[in-house]
Amino acid sequence: MKKTIITVVGKDSVGIIAKVCTYLSDNGINILDISQTIVDGFFNMMMVVNTDLATKKFVEISEEMEALGESINCIIRVQREDIFNKMHRI
Repeated sequence: MKKTIITVVGKDSVGIIAKVCTYLSDNGINILDISQTIVDGFFNMMMVVNTDLATKKFVEISEEMEALGESINCIIRVQREDIFNKMHRI
């Protein structure tokens, strides 16, 4: 299974989760786990998704998610699980 980590950070507003989840659904990406918090008006979400059945290549998904983030005033990062794990290992 190809797991990918998606993080979304920005000022809280209506529709952030809906827009991100709609993109994922439209592109055959299944959400395996999701965590979200709002602290002092700032939204933070981390998702683990399965990209095995994705209709697009990883690079295209990453670029489109980044553009989606800009359109909703958030920063969205998409990372492969193995890279994420190596970056956060101390």
